[in-house]
Amino acid sequence: MAKNKTILVKGTEITISTRDEKDYFSLTDIARYRNTVEPFSVINNWMRSKSTIDFIGLWEKLNNPGFKPIEFERFRNEAGNNYFVLSPQRWIESTKAVGIISKSGRYGGTFAHKDIAFEFASWISSEFKLYLITEFQRLKDDEHSRLDLEWNLQRTLAKINYRIHTDAIKENLIPAELSKSQVNLVYATEADLLNMALFGKTAKQWRDENHDADGNIRDFATIEQLVILSNLESVNAILIQQGLPQSTRLQQLNAIAISQMTSLVKNSNIRKLK
Repeated sequence: MAKNKTILVKGTEITISTRDEKDYFSLTDIARYRNTVEPFSVINNWMRSKSTIDFIGLWEKLNNPGFKPIEFERFRNEAGNNYFVLSPQRWIESTKAVGIISKSGRYGGTFAHKDIAFEFASWISSEFKLYLITEFQRLKDDEHSRLDLEWNLQRTLAKINYRIHTDAIKENLIPAELSKSQVNLVYATEADLLNMALFGKTAKQWRDENHDADGNIRDFATIEQLVILSNLESVNAILIQQGLPQSTRLQQLNAIAISQMTSLVKNSNIRKLK
């Protein structure tokens, strides 16, 4: 799981972890709203209920191809009986469930996908569930605002460097008295040089693969790609001034893009580009 985030709900700190881009809430923390001494007993009591088994079983059927329905039916038939006891660990091991996760260690506990966590919170308290959803939405809104700000800042930086880049093209590659169409063609060629170095394809090739996309290849770039793009534009401007041919510049720019993206992958948790 990725680095944990926390939200405060009615005086109770709730831990949220991310797995495969999905949010998982700590059921242990939610249970502490009712019982700070034995939160695991609260979770186990909730899992004894037939309605709980039905809900988490249906969730697994809809979201988990590896779920074992035979084991689920056995638990479902036993649920509600006085002798029936079910822990998160037993549920996970028997059915290969993925909606609930049991973690050991200092930051361990029982975590569940937000769909299941909200159901558990509702069992704890309808009021608590509403506050939980409200605080979670506030967290997601803050994250989206921050990412939008970062993306816009990097997009602006890329545009500024692009102006430097096109000025270098105009000064060093464009002969005098070229028609406007010829000038535009040279710009497009240099832009696609960077596209090839970073994305491995030209703008036209990307459009051919994404007919329904509203924008161009750079509009759909990640923050990391935009950072590298702005660097490549500055480097290419220098290489142009040095009089290097396009084939040589493409090789150098591609090597720089690979090196910088490799460094970003090693020093952060971003996913490797496909």
